[in-house]
Amino acid sequence: MHYYDPIILKRDCDAVLIPSGTAVTLKEGANVYITQSLGDTLTVNIEGNLARIAGKDADALGLEPVADKPSHADLQSGTADESLIWEQLKTCYDPEIPINIVDLGLIYDCSVTPLPNGGNCVNVKMTLTAPGCGMGAILLEDVRRKIATVPNVTEVNAELVFDPPWNQSMMSEAARLETGLY
Repeated sequence: MHYYDPIILKRDCDAVLIPSGTAVTLKEGANVYITQSLGDTLTVNIEGNLARIAGKDADALGLEPVADKPSHADLQSGTADESLIWEQLKTCYDPEIPINIVDLGLIYDCSVTPLPNGGNCVNVKMTLTAPGCGMGAILLEDVRRKIATVPNVTEVNAELVFDPPWNQSMMSEAARLETGLY
């Protein structure tokens, strides 16, 4: 299968319209084109609209489903490895731009705080490339879900902030080169 070939959906499939963030059901038999398959989500073009499909629903496209990683929230002793948290953040992708949210410069702050009764709380402040983007809540949930899989993380607080406003200079050099914004 090539991504430029149309794919006929094999079953109804939940999706989210991009950039509005509106939940929709894509119907069995519809033609879609995969435009991006990164992290554990797929972006498809359906009748000129972009939609995001969770990896667990990849079978609707005839692909192998991506299972959620198990949560390690039950582990409560020890510290949470900050490098593993950043690795997880790099598996979250903007659904329109094939670059992870860390290299896009969307993560403004990430800190780990040990909790008094054991475990650790991870606090993330992040932004969006455009303040009105309807995908904000969905990206926040991706961040929460993925950080929760890191051992010894028992709480995750992810917050959208818009100060300072995001601009392309916040992107990593590699991301600017990849997008031609250098």
